[in-house]
Amino acid sequence: MAEQTRNLAIIPARGGSKRIPRKNIKLFLEKPIIAYSIDVAAKSGLFDTIMVSTDDNEIAGIAKNYGASVPFLRSAETSNDQATTIAVLKEVIMLYAKHDTTFDNICCIYPCAPFITRKALEETFSLLKQGQADTIFPVVRYGHPIQRALKKQGNYVSMIDEQNMTVRTQDLEARYHDAGQFYWLTSDALHMKGSLITDKSIGFEIDENETQDIDNDTDWRLAEMKYTLLHTNIKN
Repeated sequence: MAEQTRNLAIIPARGGSKRIPRKNIKLFLEKPIIAYSIDVAAKSGLFDTIMVSTDDNEIAGIAKNYGASVPFLRSAETSNDQATTIAVLKEVIMLYAKHDTTFDNICCIYPCAPFITRKALEETFSLLKQGQADTIFPVVRYGHPIQRALKKQGNYVSMIDEQNMTVRTQDLEARYHDAGQFYWLTSDALHMKGSLITDKSIGFEIDENETQDIDNDTDWRLAEMKYTLLHTNIKN
């Protein structure tokens, strides 16, 4: 009998958010925003363990109350403003390994991503299981072709790439950006390539209405309104 695949969800949530203080546990509608990430991971049924990587005891307590585990606190090295997501993931895997616990696949789920759906987690994991990718994550198509981007010099604007001035927008190739929600990756890819985007990464396209950058208070209010609209009479 084949050995069962073991999956780990890591939710990185340090306490030192600058633009929105205590962002990771700020109430989003009726509950701390991190609770949405924990909840969707749990409802997916994909994970052997759902853990929160944090340096903050209050965040740890809230995470536990909503069903996540916090087996250890994050180090000072991975808690500063310069720490990368990859560094956080590697630290978590290393600490689990010290306790003889290993995982085949990892899903890094950001704590401020209430628009993640169970369906997206399931479909992207299904793609990962096919063995054709190191990493898989949601992407969103730019609303307007970036090939027609402008730059400003003083009060004047000009095309960054003038050869696209006369090209019809519908004839320009679509471009995408990272939705900033979650990343599936194999443990082998984490150890061998150490990047969330490799030469074998798959972008799983989602609608622009299914994501929202939350970098300031206005973004936060917009996200709450969008979430409310999307979830009126809809169950994911």
